[in-house]
Amino acid sequence: MSTNTDNHAHAGTERDAHTGRETTGHEWDGIKELNTPLPKWWLYTFYACIAFALVYTVLYPAWPSLHSHTKGVLGWTRRDTVKSELDTRQQALAPLKAKLLATPIGDVEKDPELRGYVQAAGHIAFAENCAACHGAGGAGGKGFPNLADDDWLWGGTPEQILQTVTYGVRNSNPDSRVSDMPRFGADGLLTKEQINDVAEYVLSLSNTGTDKAAAGRGAQVFADNCAACHGDKGDGNPDVGAPRLNDAIWLYGGDKATVVQTITYARRGSMPAWSERLDPATVKLLAAYVHTLGGGK
Repeated sequence: MSTNTDNHAHAGTERDAHTGRETTGHEWDGIKELNTPLPKWWLYTFYACIAFALVYTVLYPAWPSLHSHTKGVLGWTRRDTVKSELDTRQQALAPLKAKLLATPIGDVEKDPELRGYVQAAGHIAFAENCAACHGAGGAGGKGFPNLADDDWLWGGTPEQILQTVTYGVRNSNPDSRVSDMPRFGADGLLTKEQINDVAEYVLSLSNTGTDKAAAGRGAQVFADNCAACHGDKGDGNPDVGAPRLNDAIWLYGGDKATVVQTITYARRGSMPAWSERLDPATVKLLAAYVHTLGGGK
């Protein structure tokens, strides 16, 4: 029986009457604490893990420093292994890259070996550089052209696609493709009424307009302000990046409100010049791959 005021006793080493195990000598409210040490196998394993960790930190990179990390006695890193594997892979592909660069872009798909390379490696390059905007399958989205159909702003031949990928659109590259649609409303070139009428006319070209009277008035507005780039019948002009307007394929949307907004403020989307970011072989690979998506001419 404990005589301490906190009912805590130091009974020394003794065995619990019910379990036969040693106690720690601690007792609270008549409940004794059993001394149940960890199994020796567990302790030995724990100590072995500590020893292994110490040896590992000496042999391999482990501890971070201000600008780097400890290199380890062996000097081995997974990064070096991956780099070596990538270098080996690049060496294996070097002949194909050289062949791709030496082959005119229009003849790439005629060569079975190059076509297979384009479809395999091009898919990876497209996923890494283009899919974020154009989608995994090139289907595009609002403001990003569909690359799998046959509707092209700047032309869908292999040569035209290569030029677009190489220099991009509306960027700082001196050879960038540039087309500047006027901001007919924001700059006061047309009144709201004229914009409404020409929007109805544009929609009528693809049989989606609803106001024939407005479309009739908009025909002259279109002829005076839009036909020079988009053509008299809205067929578009890839030489200046003017989209076709009579096929019901829209980059930003084909409802009237969106068409009015486009006429009022223009769009002027941009694409990077990939020649400034990727090597020539990868640029050509991407152009050839885009052409194989199904919409190239």
